[in-house]
Amino acid sequence: MDRRQQKTRSAIFSAFIDLLSKKSYSKITVQEIIDTANVGRTTFYAHFETKDDLLKEVCTSLFDHVFSDVPQIESTHDFSAARNKTDAIITHILYHLRDNHRNILDILTCDSGDLFLKFFKHYLNDLVSQHMVLKIPLEIPKELLINHISGSFVNLVQWWIEGGLKQSPEQITVYFKTVIMPIFD
Repeated sequence: MDRRQQKTRSAIFSAFIDLLSKKSYSKITVQEIIDTANVGRTTFYAHFETKDDLLKEVCTSLFDHVFSDVPQIESTHDFSAARNKTDAIITHILYHLRDNHRNILDILTCDSGDLFLKFFKHYLNDLVSQHMVLKIPLEIPKELLINHISGSFVNLVQWWIEGGLKQSPEQITVYFKTVIMPIFD
């Protein structure tokens, strides 16, 4: 994607997130997004088929960075040297969520918050299955356990964001690990 396309895409993302902070997802029209982003209708549709596709791409863009296999030095944290350590991975995710909490809260509270949570949980399921060694009792399917861990993390993040992010990412990591510790090696 060339710079012009990236700039257009960024303008559309920003316009969409700005509109989400002001009104319900279902009330936002493509025309409002186009007007706010200052792009043409054809340009919008060259990037996204529907408003739902735009929401999906906003989520994917956020999660691809947050769940990157190669953590980089960030302005608020640096976990680049702590790859594949469960605590560092969880805390890194939480820092990103905290740093983007306004956008995430707007998406979570909009009428398509379920779609956001679905994508978030999908990324978490992949993370849990790839990076965390689990003690799986024979009578419990691995997929059920992975889904349970991801669901627990999603609920914790919702509680944290809705509670005003009073705890540090490190403290939330401790809470999460305390809740799920019995199933890790």
